[in-house]
Amino acid sequence: MVSMRDVAARAGVSGKTVSRVHTGDPHVAPETRARVQRALDELGYLPNALATTFRDGRSAVIGVVVPDVEDPFFAAVVQQVDRTAAAGGMLTIVAGTGQDPAAERARVQTLLSRRLAGLVLAPVSDDQSYLRPWARSTPVVLVDRRPSRLTADSFASDDEHGAHRLTAHLVEHGHRAVAFLGDTAALPTTAARLAGHRRALAETGLPERPELVAMEGADREGAAAAVAALRALPDPPTALLSSNARCTMALAPLLADLGMAVVSFGDFPLSDALVPGVTVLDQHPRRLGELAATRVLDRLAHPERRFRRRETVPATLVERASCTLPS
Repeated sequence: MVSMRDVAARAGVSGKTVSRVHTGDPHVAPETRARVQRALDELGYLPNALATTFRDGRSAVIGVVVPDVEDPFFAAVVQQVDRTAAAGGMLTIVAGTGQDPAAERARVQTLLSRRLAGLVLAPVSDDQSYLRPWARSTPVVLVDRRPSRLTADSFASDDEHGAHRLTAHLVEHGHRAVAFLGDTAALPTTAARLAGHRRALAETGLPERPELVAMEGADREGAAAAVAALRALPDPPTALLSSNARCTMALAPLLADLGMAVVSFGDFPLSDALVPGVTVLDQHPRRLGELAATRVLDRLAHPERRFRRRETVPATLVERASCTLPS
């Protein structure tokens, strides 16, 4: 089998230069790149992707850890990380943690002990300081949530502003009693969205009603029970803000006869095909995944750069029929 050393000898360059050309490093002189590429073609060099390693022994693999690989938001993030990594000559390994901070830490540390090239993490823990020893030598990028007690790159939506926008949108449609459906207040994303919802109510002069906040929407049974409890109130809500796509999908079987307008923080497959079509705030998870994976690749290519990026990706309101007053 032809090795990089063979290619380097044919091109009259170092093995490092061959590696840089092969990985697309833009800082190789054009004439050198052409000479190396000609040697690669003449010798028929085929890299073994699974055996590829960096100089310090790390594998050419990016770990991706998310709470739920079936959640449409995180599934889209994972798919795009994988596509971007593949374009950079990298493989991905994916792990799910549920909503368990202990499982997150165990999964992440197990992956990092395999000498990953980098890590993309959507954390559920409220303290990522356990990553500090790893982050000194391995690119760690957080997605969807900001780092806590850890200095790291991060790409996320503006949860508080997004929920404020959705609630204000419902109020603009004439709703004066707006419920909030979530899955757990322990997550910082849900807490921020609830805060944005409450701020929008306060700014429009509407009272905050604790009985209109339900945190049982993670599955169909919980969502159905929450809706039944809301309907049974003496002054029931006319609209509901679902705090994530998973909760909205749990509501899907009830939508036609819900008796409430619905908006969803987060898009999901077939949201436009339901009756009524669901108004959503599209968080652009593929863009988040692309930014996260690109940042890992950039840090691998330029380890000397110390600046940390903290970017908020704007969400897009997609209005459909579900936000109107029920007839």
